[in-house]
Amino acid sequence: MIRFLHPEILLLLALLPFVALLVGRAGRAAAVRYSSVSLAKQVGGVRRSRAGRWISALRLLGLAALIVALARPQLGQEHTEIETSGVDIVLALDVSSSMEAMDFEVAGQRANRIEAVKDVVSRFVEERPNDRIGLVAFAGRPYLVSPLTMDHDWLKQRLEDVELGQVEDGTAIGSAAAAAVNRLRDQEAESKIVILLTDGMNNAGQVTPEVAAEAAKTLGIKIYTIGAGTRGEAPVPATDMFGRKTLAMARVDIDEETLERVAEVTGGRYFRATDTDSLEQIYEEINELEQTERTVTQYAQYRELFLWALVPGLLLLASEVGLGATLFRRVP
Repeated sequence: MIRFLHPEILLLLALLPFVALLVGRAGRAAAVRYSSVSLAKQVGGVRRSRAGRWISALRLLGLAALIVALARPQLGQEHTEIETSGVDIVLALDVSSSMEAMDFEVAGQRANRIEAVKDVVSRFVEERPNDRIGLVAFAGRPYLVSPLTMDHDWLKQRLEDVELGQVEDGTAIGSAAAAAVNRLRDQEAESKIVILLTDGMNNAGQVTPEVAAEAAKTLGIKIYTIGAGTRGEAPVPATDMFGRKTLAMARVDIDEETLERVAEVTGGRYFRATDTDSLEQIYEEINELEQTERTVTQYAQYRELFLWALVPGLLLLASEVGLGATLFRRVP
C-alpha cells in the first residue's frame, strides 16, 4: 500500500491551475514601431512559436512532481500475526441409523438430523477460525474423520463426506467420548473441549459414558453433550410392502440423564436440540462460553518513494530552463 507522510502538502497541487492561468495571460501590445512588419509576419508563421506552451507544461509538471516529492510518498508492507486462541475442540457426531429421522429443517426444507447437524456444525467451525478442531463420528463404534487441524476448509470437506452406514449400527456414546478425549490428552492447549451430539442411548462400545467422563475430568477436558431430536415421536423414512418410500412415526429415546451426568462431571453442560433453531442456538452458546483472547500483532515496513518524484521534477524544471534559454529562446 502507498501512503503520504505529509498528505496536507498535496493541497498545493490545487494552486497549479491558477499558476498556469497567470502565466498564460496575454501581455500588453508592443510599443515599438517598425517601418515594415513583413519580416515579423514570416517569423510568426513558424510552428516553433507554439513551443511556449510546451515550456509552460514542463514547468507545471515539474512543480507538480516536486510537490508530490515533498509529501513523502512511501510504499508499505503490513504483516499481521495472529496467535491461536489456545482452544482445541473435538466434535463427536452420532451417525447411527436413527439420525435419518426427518424432524429438522435446512434452508426451510425438511431434512434428516445428520444433514441439519452438518449444516450447523459447518457454520460453528467458520466462527472458530483460530482454534484447532477435530472430528470423530460414531455409531456402533467411533472412527476418526479429521485430526485436530487449523485447515478448516479441509475439515468442512471431510464433514460433508460423513454419511450414515459407514460403520456398524449402534450408539457407542462412551467409546466416542473416550476416542475424542484421547485425541486431546497430549495437547498443550489452554482449553480442551469435546462437543458430543447424539440422538440415542448408549448401547454399544467397550467404554461406558461414566468411565469416559472420569477420564476427561482427570485430563482437564470439558465435555458438552447435546441430545438431538424432538420429544415423543419423530418421522423416520421407511419402505412399505409395495416398495414405496414413506415416513413412519418412531419413538425418540435419548438417555438425557447419562448425558447430563457426563457434562456435569467434566464441567461442561448438557443441551437438548428439538429442532434446527435450537440446535443453532446451542452451538452459538457453546461458542460464547469457550471464547479466549487472541493476540494480534501488526508490523508495517515502509520504503521511501520521494526520489521517484523528485528526480523527474528536477529534470522537468531543468529541461524547461535549458530549452527556454536555447532552442526555444524568446525575443524580448
